[in-house]
Amino acid sequence: MDQTNEIEARFLQRLQQSISDGSFVKLTLSKSGGADKAFKNVYARLIELKGEEALQFTLRYTTRDVVKNHPVAEGVAMVGLWLGQDFLNGGLFTLDEDISIQYSKKRVPKLFFHPASQEAAPPKAHDKQKQYFIEAAGNPYLPDMGVTGAGGQILAGGQRKFRQINKYIEIIDSLLKQHPLPPEPQIVDMGSGKGYLTFALYDYLANQLGLRPAVTGVELRQNLVDFCNDLAEKAGYGGLSFRAQDIYDFQPGRIDMLIALHACDTATDIAIARGIQAGAGIIIVAPCCHKQIRKQMHCQTGMQAILRHGILEERQAELITDGIRALLMESRGYHTKVFEFISTEHTAKNLMIVGIKGKPNRQALEKVDAIKRDYGIEYHYLERLLEGEKEE
Repeated sequence: MDQTNEIEARFLQRLQQSISDGSFVKLTLSKSGGADKAFKNVYARLIELKGEEALQFTLRYTTRDVVKNHPVAEGVAMVGLWLGQDFLNGGLFTLDEDISIQYSKKRVPKLFFHPASQEAAPPKAHDKQKQYFIEAAGNPYLPDMGVTGAGGQILAGGQRKFRQINKYIEIIDSLLKQHPLPPEPQIVDMGSGKGYLTFALYDYLANQLGLRPAVTGVELRQNLVDFCNDLAEKAGYGGLSFRAQDIYDFQPGRIDMLIALHACDTATDIAIARGIQAGAGIIIVAPCCHKQIRKQMHCQTGMQAILRHGILEERQAELITDGIRALLMESRGYHTKVFEFISTEHTAKNLMIVGIKGKPNRQALEKVDAIKRDYGIEYHYLERLLEGEKEE
């Protein structure tokens, strides 16, 4: 056995031994040396699969990760194939010591030994338990909304709503890291519907962040308002209430956060205007339907050759409508982000516009005017609302 094979064998023997005696923590392979430069590194951990120990490898490429499970003996052999070929550095972490193998430019390996940097081995559970912002078990409102059963299990028909709730709160959590709410925030949810996102928001703010929020859901349909108010009382959510009212007629006082998810056509503009006029620190809208701009569009550029197709004109109208909304918000001092959100069962639309109070963008209105000229648009409804006018 030559020196290279001997050193590699010692490393692999120590890997096998650490797994056998229970001291194995993790293994990493790095410094790509193979022909596939997109193959960046490998991370390995020990798992239990059908009652047997196995090595789980995460193969990290430039654009994706691939996870593969191998029986221990097979996994150790895989490491032997990668060493000195695909990867020139290997790190074995155990409870007793850390061992690294490093290859020179001529692919000659050398072993290095260091004191153990890990104090405990990670759990061997195959599937890591996902942590949710809103948990299913013991939740006072999810059973009445058809998301969970009486025992807290997520129902088959409630899976999508449960995912949407947690994605929504994840977005809220990220926004609050940038713009924290005051201890007693005033929040309005326009077009709150059945209210499951409204309840989740109140739950998160009151029970996880320890705030004392006053959350108002505004909804036209009296039956949904009655349902939500009864459920809020049943859940003991004293700061959560709902009212039956047209959002155009709703005149709030102070608003710290304004939300309007899937408000149809110009209802989104009404919600944005109410938030801006009330000085809301955060505005969150998910637009739905875009009729107002499309009726006016008469493209003045070479794009007309494309927009003669109705479906493409419709999509362009959506982009223009929401793009102008973001610019108008920026003109009034909001930093905006536009991104995809998880759609609901009511609509396939999944765009979300978020505005965080900041400094005005003084060039935003000029950009709006340029877009309107290019597409033959007379006005955007949000412009008139911000000027204090009502559409004729």
